[in-house]
Amino acid sequence: MFVTPAYAEETTAQPAPAAADAAATEAHGAPAAEETHTETGVAHEGGPKVFPPFDSTTFASQLLWLVITFGLFYLLMQKVIAPRIGGILEDRKSRISKDLNEAASLKKEADLAVETYEKELAQAKAKANTIASEAREAAKGKAAAERAAVEAELTKKVTEAEGRIAEIKAKAFADVGTIATETASAVVERLIGGSVAPADVAAAVASAKQEG
Repeated sequence: MFVTPAYAEETTAQPAPAAADAAATEAHGAPAAEETHTETGVAHEGGPKVFPPFDSTTFASQLLWLVITFGLFYLLMQKVIAPRIGGILEDRKSRISKDLNEAASLKKEADLAVETYEKELAQAKAKANTIASEAREAAKGKAAAERAAVEAELTKKVTEAEGRIAEIKAKAFADVGTIATETASAVVERLIGGSVAPADVAAAVASAKQEG
């Protein structure tokens, strides 16, 4: 509790009631009925108990200590707490700014990488299309050359086959003429019982062929 000088003077200026109370205590061995004690140990006769912070006699000292405490707290805030908080906030701001700059740099690098990838992909697609077209053209040319070679080979074989067929046909016709002449000679000999000149039989067979 804070005690002002005025309150101390007021207390020391009233010794008579305290002495009387002491005498009464010694005489009877018990405190007087009207005696009351406060938390400060000072007796107040007939007055109610007052909570020390609400005691109007201590307002001046309370205000003085409040001003002193507030001043010390203000100095503590200004000299110690506020600079530390400001330093922490500045450091946090610097870190956030650094992180934002780094994120922007990484985003720029990522965008550049994506753009490069898209360009390379487009070039690869164009190259693949060119290679596929060249391969198709080469395959077509090769197929055409192979087809021409096969057709030439087939034409040659067909020509050779036709030549052999013609030879076989001519030979067959020649053999047929001889067989027909011989057969006609044999038939005439049986019919007339005599021989006929081969030239006559051959002329008759030739005449029959022409008529047929």
